[in-house]
Amino acid sequence: MSSPAPVPASPGSSSQRKRGSTESIGLYAVQCCECYKWRTIPTKDEFETIRENFTADPWFCSKRPDCSCKDPADIEYDSSRIWVIDKPNIPKPPPNTERLVIMRGDLTKTDIYYVLPNGKRAKGTGDVQKFLDANPEYKGSLSLESFSFTMPKIVEETVSNSSVWKTKKTKKQDKTNASSSKN
Repeated sequence: MSSPAPVPASPGSSSQRKRGSTESIGLYAVQCCECYKWRTIPTKDEFETIRENFTADPWFCSKRPDCSCKDPADIEYDSSRIWVIDKPNIPKPPPNTERLVIMRGDLTKTDIYYVLPNGKRAKGTGDVQKFLDANPEYKGSLSLESFSFTMPKIVEETVSNSSVWKTKKTKKQDKTNASSSKN
């Protein structure tokens, strides 16, 4: 990326997560719209607020106390960790819910889940609708529009050093080539 777009990002941990884990994101960061330096965001809640309003209220280093564009970056964009770039303007999760981003074991995609007020995970809007139908008392505080199952983009060049990723990608390509040659 020669000139990265100023968007919220979540550099994930480079270590593998077990299937039952709660989140694959190990650190939250945002890129300044002026100097393009990456700044860490201390909490998931703060990151979600920035992401929700990113287009209407772009983020600048000066928004953080004791920080300016003259200061060195908090974190460098490199392949020392896997970077996951979220789209801007994804709504902040509704009250009593949590948005989880879980990286798949082959490091090719992320899955989005929402933990609902009853503790169950919603994998899509259909699950949210079923919850609302079964729990009408939440219809006033939760709406389908408040949930975004848009998956963040995994930045491939930050994953490519992972032997797990290389092995899975090679197997997938071999499978594609084998099915193409049969036709």
